[in-house]
Amino acid sequence: MKINAAIVGTGASTFGRFLPQSQLGLAAEAFKAALEDSGLKREEIDGLSMHMGSPLGLDYDRVADGLGLNIRYVNQGWTHGRFVTNALQHAALAVSAGMAEVVACVTAISFTRERAILGGPGDIEGHREEGGTHGESPPYGLTAPAGGAAIAMQRYMARYGTTSEELAAVPMQIRRHALRNPDAIMQQELTLEDHQSSRMVVDPLHLFDCCLITDGAVVTFVTTEERARDLRQKPVRIAGMQGIRSGRDEFIFAPPGLGISQQPESDSASRPVDREVYGLAGVSRDDVQGLYTYDAFSPLVLFTLERFGFCGTGEAAGFVQNGTIGPGGRLPVNTNGGLLSEAHVAGWNHMREITRQIRGTAGDRQIPGAEVLQWGTVWGDSIIFTA
Repeated sequence: MKINAAIVGTGASTFGRFLPQSQLGLAAEAFKAALEDSGLKREEIDGLSMHMGSPLGLDYDRVADGLGLNIRYVNQGWTHGRFVTNALQHAALAVSAGMAEVVACVTAISFTRERAILGGPGDIEGHREEGGTHGESPPYGLTAPAGGAAIAMQRYMARYGTTSEELAAVPMQIRRHALRNPDAIMQQELTLEDHQSSRMVVDPLHLFDCCLITDGAVVTFVTTEERARDLRQKPVRIAGMQGIRSGRDEFIFAPPGLGISQQPESDSASRPVDREVYGLAGVSRDDVQGLYTYDAFSPLVLFTLERFGFCGTGEAAGFVQNGTIGPGGRLPVNTNGGLLSEAHVAGWNHMREITRQIRGTAGDRQIPGAEVLQWGTVWGDSIIFTA
């Protein structure tokens, strides 16, 4: 099926920590902002693609009721970074198939409130069958999301000789983007000394290698290209998509071949199956002017660069040095400041930034002439956005 879909509106709530609003209140704030941005009316929204739900948020029916919507299409995942792409892809497929006219992609997060309810660090998702949701193995001491990323980075460092100082280039350059974004929570420069002197969370991940824990909401509207032409903003076309990869070759926080968990060990470079999105979008990787990825932990940026072939296996730590992914770099990454420095809104703050960049309204962060941008993650899923 030919994809016929575009982003036509986006809105966000305030981002912060221990915000007083409920999840539904945050979602309503973002929803109203998206309506204003797009010029759509509430009654024109007839689909929901939810990136929230039990156990970390409201389900679709409560959101539809609370926002006063009459819905004829629903997709619902749950609040995990793996499903930002999935939610947007379902919205694109729904409007392409005529199952809805305008789908609202909704996420609203109260991470700090949930943490307070738990009385401290914890993972209520970990009560699911098979335990943890981020590759954790509680019997072996991996009881938090950072554990999976840390063990993958330990293996990567041992294999390729990468150092913590080299890894620091990722959060340092993403912070430089955040300093140009008034919505970003982190507004102080991050130096190498700051990074290296910060506490170790799970070796080798320092504090600044780990994402923020925040509250906030983003709502994104998707409709057909034909409908988009009649609306207020320049459409952001969804040009090509590929889905999440899963199987024995995969570990949630590691590239294939690293030998983590059940993965076989190999020195394989980026695989053709991980680069299908470019052909589907009718572009080449060299056309990509900015990369956006789920940066819950600094190593995921390195792994994503290698997975999509922006550099060779084991070369990402060298690739990110000298400002390559920072403002004015050859391949800017997460120009909003990402999860590491703007806010943790499950990756939807990145989608809002992609929309602004394609529209040319990103202010001091604007990538000159941005026409082809990529969202891609360590899990292999990706979307290409074009003007």
